[in-house]
Amino acid sequence: MPLRLACVLLVISVLLAPAPAAASVPGWSWPLERHEVSGPFDPPADRYAAGHRGIDLSGVVGDRVRAVAPGRVTFAGQVGGVPVVTIDHGGERSTYQPVAARVEVGDAVTARQVIGTLQGEHSHCPSACLHLGRRSGEDYLDPLDLLGAGRFVLVSPDGDPPPPPAGAGGRLVRPVGGPVTSPFGMRVHPLTGVRKLHDGTDFAVPCGTPVRAAAGGTVTAAGSAGAYGRRITIRHGRDLETSYAHLSVVSVPVGDPVTAGEVIGRSGTTGLSTGCHLHFMVREGGALTDPMSSL
Repeated sequence: MPLRLACVLLVISVLLAPAPAAASVPGWSWPLERHEVSGPFDPPADRYAAGHRGIDLSGVVGDRVRAVAPGRVTFAGQVGGVPVVTIDHGGERSTYQPVAARVEVGDAVTARQVIGTLQGEHSHCPSACLHLGRRSGEDYLDPLDLLGAGRFVLVSPDGDPPPPPAGAGGRLVRPVGGPVTSPFGMRVHPLTGVRKLHDGTDFAVPCGTPVRAAAGGTVTAAGSAGAYGRRITIRHGRDLETSYAHLSVVSVPVGDPVTAGEVIGRSGTTGLSTGCHLHFMVREGGALTDPMSSL
């Protein structure tokens, strides 16, 4: 075969070869051993306005700080005198401050790898805390959406959307991040001492965390509901209904149509509650069911 023809065929084969799929990054793991949020995400109205561009995690000076997901270190130094580490995860970045780095720019890191130690100076909290940030391009995002149950995936904004995650039911999206602190089922109520059915799933999130509709539907109730505090109920077709209790803010009125993932309120501790969290309920065919079987 003539050399020139062989070169042409090689170029064509390279051009037609399928591009490698973008690697997905697992949901974030907690960077500190303690899973206590002392300051919620409160994004600014614009990039120059005041706001809280991440979350604060309570800690102790000297705590080991770990990478939330695999990636590569893109910054390890000081910004305005504050020690900061930044890791790129392929489409999104995590930032940690104030942290004395144990890694250098260019280092590849694995999830849960120690990247530094928590410092006491330059903290904007009353006591030591880790400020954890999450960015996609110039946009600030809520790190809590990726912490907790590990059911989320970091996705490059330039790639194709991934398929929905597998689940037992999979019809509903998770209304908040955060770990499950009390599952659906029989339990002794922490305030009344009575053993009874816990009719939903509790997610530990700070007061003021945005609560999102688990699926599209119509708001059928929105307001005070006794021991449930401020509660929103949404009907999703004929046989499915979800409720969101102990809210601090109700953002949708009765009769409003909502879409999956739309912010409908903010978490709180209203009603009979031991602290900030979301109590999430699911009814199918009028019967209470375990919400986790549908997420």
